[in-house]
Amino acid sequence: MNIVIYARYSSHSQTEQSIEGQLETCYEYAKNNGYVVIGEYIDRAQSGTTDNRTEFQRMIADSDKHTFEAVLVYQLDRFARNRYDSAINKQKLKKNGVRVISARENISDDASGILVEGVLESMAEYYSAELSQKIRRGMNINAEKHLSNGSNPGLGYVVDEDRRFHIDPETAPVVREIFEMYASGKTVTEINQYLNDKQIKTSHGNEFNKNSLHRILRNKRYIGYYIYRDTEVPDAMPRIIDDELFNRVQRILDRNKKAPARARAKEEYILTTKLFCGYCREMMVGYSGTSKTGNMYHYYICKNARKKQCTKKVVNKQAIEDRVVSECRELLTDSNIKKIAQAVAAACKSDYNNSEVKRIKALIKETDEAIENLWKALEHGQAVDMITERIDKRKQEKEELQGQLAIETGKQVIFTAPQIEAFLYSLKNGKVDDEHNRKGIINIFLRAIYLWDDKLTLILNGGDKPITIDDVLLDEIETDNKAFVSSSMVAEVPPNQKPA
Repeated sequence: MNIVIYARYSSHSQTEQSIEGQLETCYEYAKNNGYVVIGEYIDRAQSGTTDNRTEFQRMIADSDKHTFEAVLVYQLDRFARNRYDSAINKQKLKKNGVRVISARENISDDASGILVEGVLESMAEYYSAELSQKIRRGMNINAEKHLSNGSNPGLGYVVDEDRRFHIDPETAPVVREIFEMYASGKTVTEINQYLNDKQIKTSHGNEFNKNSLHRILRNKRYIGYYIYRDTEVPDAMPRIIDDELFNRVQRILDRNKKAPARARAKEEYILTTKLFCGYCREMMVGYSGTSKTGNMYHYYICKNARKKQCTKKVVNKQAIEDRVVSECRELLTDSNIKKIAQAVAAACKSDYNNSEVKRIKALIKETDEAIENLWKALEHGQAVDMITERIDKRKQEKEELQGQLAIETGKQVIFTAPQIEAFLYSLKNGKVDDEHNRKGIINIFLRAIYLWDDKLTLILNGGDKPITIDDVLLDEIETDNKAFVSSSMVAEVPPNQKPA
């Protein structure tokens, strides 16, 4: 299995030596487990209380390339200290078939921690609208001033410490060259080849492809538009491209635009990163095939079996998912729901990280005091023009800090026990075929499945001893929870194989 290593140290007491120690432990762990390390992502002097880390974000983006199947960390706090950020970023990796492994911890996290992340990951989908509304309030304040909201500024731009956009003298010429090449008749493929041959990277540090190039060519930001959600404000950004060149490129793009491909539903494989071959321990991945009659079939297949290096047969997607969801759903007893809700609520409360909120509030208080002192100086007849100018500047600083505070406050997620209970009951009583319910149950309870052709092993969050799955208590889930279940859900390889 191909993996990458992520290492991080914060600052002060931690140094480069701690990075070397993390890497040494990770490489030893990879060697002992037969993993192939194909890359490293290292953040130096970067706090784990936020996921706004350069190499961390590059790693998340690179998972789209599907070149690695796991991220190995020294221990889980190197990945994230905030449970909400951890859950969300693990979900992003999971969608790309990537899981997180700890070299120091025998399991992926402690029992309550796994449940917290599972619940948060599942509840995030339901509460995303509410959370987005809180965060959006702060972003709106920034948008009114045409300031960056923390996202990637895009190729050709940089953002200063005051969140204002400026033209990047190093990459802006690349943007102009891309527009000029396309306007002169060069194809997207030719431009991509040219940029990648010169080792020019996108703003995310990746190689160029068709999608990244089209995003640049369609981006009205380069002709001075500040864009936030559905709002476009002209003459609010530093311009890189003139209107004539931009409009010429849009006409060519429209002319070359092909008819849209026939819409096709995307199948979601909810056991991705959790299902492993019982024979070779390799991850099993989504797989589809079309019969001679044109019917589409969906399976999971061992990655080694696809390469003819394992004899494991493919397994019917619907059958294995139904069986696993059914087994896990039995754990949602009234007693378990109550205990899980209390445990998760307590863990969320203790894990509540408000250090950034405190810092911003302190700066706002400091600004208020400065404004008050300036008013007093004004009352005593000191230089009026100079003081009023400083008051205006301080007020502007306060408004920007209030925007940051709204964003950070929106990120603070504390679910109460009654909220968690209500959510768990919705999983228990909801439709068994509802995709949200199925994903929620899997995320909360299931750590791994090892599948043979005649049986499967479920490893539930928090332990690794075999037990019979029935109405077990949370205490049992945390200590004894591996189950062996016989199954006959195998099939021959379908025709016209298509990896999902």
